[in-house]
Amino acid sequence: MGVAKHSLTGKERITALVNATTASARFEVAFDISGLTSCAGTALLTGLSDALGLTGALEDALRVHSRKVAHEPGRVVRDVAAMLADGGDCLSDLGVLRGQEVLFGSVASDATAYRAIERLDEGMLERIRNARSRARSRVWGSAGAPKRVILDIDATLLTARSEKEKAAGTYKRGYGFHPLLCFEASTGEALSGILRPGNAGANTAKDHIAVLRRALAQLPEGAAGPGTLVRCDSAGATHAFLEAVSSRGLLFSVGYAIGESTREAILALDEKAWSPAVRSDGDPKEHAFVAELTKLDLSSWPEGTRAIVRRERPHPGAQLSFTDHDGHRFQVMLTNQKGNRLARIEQLHRKRASIEDSIRCAKSSGLRNLPFKSFAMNEAWLELVLLGCDLLSWTKRFLLEGTALALCEPKRLRYRLFHLAGRIARHARGIRLRLPDNWPWRRAVSLAFRRLRALAAG
Repeated sequence: MGVAKHSLTGKERITALVNATTASARFEVAFDISGLTSCAGTALLTGLSDALGLTGALEDALRVHSRKVAHEPGRVVRDVAAMLADGGDCLSDLGVLRGQEVLFGSVASDATAYRAIERLDEGMLERIRNARSRARSRVWGSAGAPKRVILDIDATLLTARSEKEKAAGTYKRGYGFHPLLCFEASTGEALSGILRPGNAGANTAKDHIAVLRRALAQLPEGAAGPGTLVRCDSAGATHAFLEAVSSRGLLFSVGYAIGESTREAILALDEKAWSPAVRSDGDPKEHAFVAELTKLDLSSWPEGTRAIVRRERPHPGAQLSFTDHDGHRFQVMLTNQKGNRLARIEQLHRKRASIEDSIRCAKSSGLRNLPFKSFAMNEAWLELVLLGCDLLSWTKRFLLEGTALALCEPKRLRYRLFHLAGRIARHARGIRLRLPDNWPWRRAVSLAFRRLRALAAG
């Protein structure tokens, strides 16, 4: 493809010959039109933050000057979180919002945003969490709380360069960080997280307790009760962590490593003790069964702890371990849930795999890249990622409920909603955002903006 470039009245203009395999025509590209935007839908994120009172709460919590300044730290935090939810992964991506002041107001420069994040000490981060908690209370009060609160906790690995503070080797022979995160299962809200070096232990009870404590502090008053379930993989099967869960009057469901005593208890089960396992839709699953290990000594675990084992034929090509028997694969979980519906209890535990989706979405919203050399600043970055994930979840619950876009993950939501192009028109001292009339998801977009206007109106 041949390209010719020349200057025309101070505007940059490019004339290009399109590849003959796609079209035999010439077209011109000229940067000479104002009032256009490529992020019309992203305004929903900042608008929702304003309508929920989150922006104002952040400004009050992080104000460091007695007088009003051009870029309040709280608004900078809001803008960075919106940028992350929109797909950015470094401070320079704020330039996308900065170039569209009509939609996003005055956005801080990269240097100003850097200084704002640099000042976020633990006290300020706690105030950000408090602001998120108050906004969550309003969301759950208006959009409805989950039918059952389920807290999923899991760790993930982040690759980083060696010069970043506290980056270390990981158990998978990589290098970077090993954060621990907690999400609410049904809404996908990012309740809490702590940043840890790459060599942090997977089953560190202290870290699990800290994440749980922060997650519970995020819930509206009275939301956590006897039916609240905390789910983890086998990393959560520590005495200290399960005692912490139980002492708070909560239920737990965690994976459990199969040792010799557990293996003996499994093999001692009578064939009549096994009952069919169920799939996610509730139908029986072929060649899969569950049973309770009544002969396993669990006296050292919290009162009421039960062990439930799952037995199934592995899929073709899967490798069995030395603890497996008679061609079956065994998995054990510990729980303090009551009742005789073992298949339902075990099925509910398996659904914790959905946290992998939440973590993947968080990584596509700024978590994959920790941009700073300072560990403290990367801790602050993690909090802003959690805030961005909340904005995404609340946008779907508040503004997109009942539409196909409410089911989209961040990548698809950006493609269909946030990165919608439009024209900003001014007329009679008013501003109108003009959007394409042939957009496939125009009804959902129109509904989202109407709902935001109604929410902002009170």
